[in-house]
Amino acid sequence: MTIEVIPVADGAQLRRFIRVPFAVHRDDRMWIPPLMMERKEAFSAKTNEFVRRAEVRFWVARRGGREVGRISAQIDPLARRDGQAPVGHFGCLSAVDDREVFASLLGAAEDFLRSRGVERALGPFSLCINEETGLLIDGFDTPPMMMMGHDPPYAAGHLEALGYLKEKDVYAYLIDRDAAPLSGAVRALFERRLAGTVRLRRLDFRNYANEIRTMVDIFNDAWSENWGFVPLTNAEADEMAKRMRLLLDARLVWFAEIEGEAVGFIVMLPNLNEAIADLDGRLFPFGWAKLLWRLKMRRVKSARVALMGVRKRLSGTVLGSSLPIALIASLEPGADTFGFRKVELSWILEDNRPMRHILERLGARAYKTYRVYGKALGCV
Repeated sequence: MTIEVIPVADGAQLRRFIRVPFAVHRDDRMWIPPLMMERKEAFSAKTNEFVRRAEVRFWVARRGGREVGRISAQIDPLARRDGQAPVGHFGCLSAVDDREVFASLLGAAEDFLRSRGVERALGPFSLCINEETGLLIDGFDTPPMMMMGHDPPYAAGHLEALGYLKEKDVYAYLIDRDAAPLSGAVRALFERRLAGTVRLRRLDFRNYANEIRTMVDIFNDAWSENWGFVPLTNAEADEMAKRMRLLLDARLVWFAEIEGEAVGFIVMLPNLNEAIADLDGRLFPFGWAKLLWRLKMRRVKSARVALMGVRKRLSGTVLGSSLPIALIASLEPGADTFGFRKVELSWILEDNRPMRHILERLGARAYKTYRVYGKALGCV
C-alpha cells in the first residue's frame, strides 16, 4: 500500500504525531509511554523556546489508514558550524520495521533541509541536542530514564542502509548503589584536596530564579567547547525553572563555590519514568493522583543526574578533576533519604575521557549507548 507522508498542520495531527510511538512500541515491555500533556508542551511554540527560535517541521507517515511512523526536521540558528557546511537536524524518529517507511520519512526531512540550504543532516535530536540525543543502539533490555530515548533494535539498521553513518556516540552511565557504593576512601581523598578551598552548598529555593540562571551560566561555560554544543538561552532557563520546580529538592541539587563564586553544580532528579510507566500517557482522571502519591511516598527507586558542570577555567587542574567527584558524593545523603538505588548519569560523550574515567572510578558502567548519525545531502 502507498505510504503518505503528511505534514503536521494542526492540533489534531500533532496528537496523532505524539501517539505514533505508542503503536510502534506496543509490544516492547521496556518502553515508557510519555505523558501526552508534557509532549504537547514540548512540541509547542507557546511552551518551548526552541520551537520558537528554530525552524521546525513535523511529519506523520500513514499507510492503509493508520499511522506507521513520524519524524521531525529542525534548523537551530544557535547550532555551531565550526567552519563546516550548514547543518540541519532530524529527530522524533519512530516507525514500524519497514525500510520503505523509514525512507519516506527521512526523505521528507532531507528534502526540507535541502530546501533551506542545508548540506548535512545530523540526528536524531528530539528536538534539541540539550534534550533527547541520539538513537539507542545498545541497552535495549532496560527501560529509559526520564528525558532519555528508547528505540527498537531495527532502527539503526534502517538508518545505515539509507546512507547514515556514525557521527558520535554518547553513553548513559549507571551507578548501582547496592553493588558499588561510593568508596569512603575515594571520597575522603578528594575531600582532602578540596578542604579549605571549596564550599559545597544546597540549592537555595528562596533565590530560585537566580540559582537556575547560575546553573545555566556554568553549563554554558563548562560545555562551550564540546562537540555539538548549543547554549541554553535565558528564555530556556526560565522555562526549565518552571518545569523542574516540582521535581527539584534542595537535597538533590548542589553548588560548589570558591571564594563565594559558584564554579560547579549538579542536579539529580527522581526518575519520573518509573512513576508514570503504567499511566499510558494520561494524567486524567486519576493518573495525576497516582503520580503525586508515588513521588511523595518515595516509591521511585531510581534517579538521573541530568545536569552537571564545572567552569572551563578549572579544566585540566587537580581541582577541576576533584569537583565532579565531590559533587556526586554530595548527592549521597539525599539519595539515601529518597531511597534511590540506581542512578543514571547521562549523557556523556564517547571522547570525554576525563569524565568517563571519573565515573568508572566511582563504579559506574556505561549501560546504554546512543548514536548520532550524519549524512551529506546533495544539492536540490
